[in-house]
Amino acid sequence: MPRRFLQRYMPKPDTIRKQRSLRFMAPLIADPGLWLLTRRSVANAFSVGVFCAMLPIPFQMVVAALGARITRCNLALSVGLVWITNPLTMPLIFYGNYWIGTFILGAPVREAPSRISTRWIAEQMHDIMPPLIIGSLVTAVILAIVVNIGIRLIWRWHVSHNWKRRRQKRRQRRAQIEAEFDD
Repeated sequence: MPRRFLQRYMPKPDTIRKQRSLRFMAPLIADPGLWLLTRRSVANAFSVGVFCAMLPIPFQMVVAALGARITRCNLALSVGLVWITNPLTMPLIFYGNYWIGTFILGAPVREAPSRISTRWIAEQMHDIMPPLIIGSLVTAVILAIVVNIGIRLIWRWHVSHNWKRRRQKRRQRRAQIEAEFDD
């Protein structure tokens, strides 16, 4: 991953510390290790963020922040990636998790009525929750592992690609200098 690209869009720790609404989190935000952009910290932040995003729980951002603190990964990335499950994507993602859970448990998939209401959800909660939780946990673990490996591979490829480009530029410069001396 290009470090400069990530740094361009990442919030600065000082900017966040100065916000009144986040002052209670000053000890958490003050740790410079939570703002590093290394291959390990970014890959682990993606894992934490994607894992928390797949969980059907409230306060996913708080859980992601605590996960970033425990795993010593990039705080801003892990918290920001929770927004994979936003109000537009959440129904599809959680339905997919529910479907995976029913497949794992061998339970029948509940058909949704033509009009979903909170009453219907409350009545079906007993049947919906076990497959949703199992499916969400399985999806979260698998996606966290795949994303971590993927980010590490992409980062490694990017670094080796840059080294090859630099090596080619050095060879071209050497060839130009030798050509100038030969003339």
